[in-house]
Amino acid sequence: MRTNVIYGSDAGGTKVVASRIASAVKGRAIDIRKAKIADFEECDLLILGSPTYGLGDLQCDWEDHADLIDSAQLDGKPVALFGTGDQFTYPDTFVDAIGILYDRVAARGAKVVGFTDTDGYDFVASAGLRDGRFVGLALDEDNQSELTERRISAWIKQLG
Repeated sequence: MRTNVIYGSDAGGTKVVASRIASAVKGRAIDIRKAKIADFEECDLLILGSPTYGLGDLQCDWEDHADLIDSAQLDGKPVALFGTGDQFTYPDTFVDAIGILYDRVAARGAKVVGFTDTDGYDFVASAGLRDGRFVGLALDEDNQSELTERRISAWIKQLG
């Protein structure tokens, strides 16, 4: 299965996570700044990742290149999402970026896969929730990095 992991990252934390995920699924990690529409379309599974910045904002490189999602043919394509955030410093906007990405890919007809439970997290609100579950993998590298490897492994197993 061909898998592309497209990510945005400023400080490098999300890039490291994207590389770990890409390695685990034998896929390619692609910085959104270098991504092309074909990278969204020419794969069997598309994985998108972003940190949440400020008070619930999408990472700036994603903001600058979000038109790639809007131009890509995603109808019926399996898309998985992951986000990094800090649930203690930003408890009202924890992993909001995956909710923003979710809305964009869902509007393009993508089949979003990889929803995860909120058990083990301590936050107040998140735009990354639908029906009480995260729309993808939520990671807190600042406060729960010891859980990251286990969470990634469990998430990848459910992606098939």
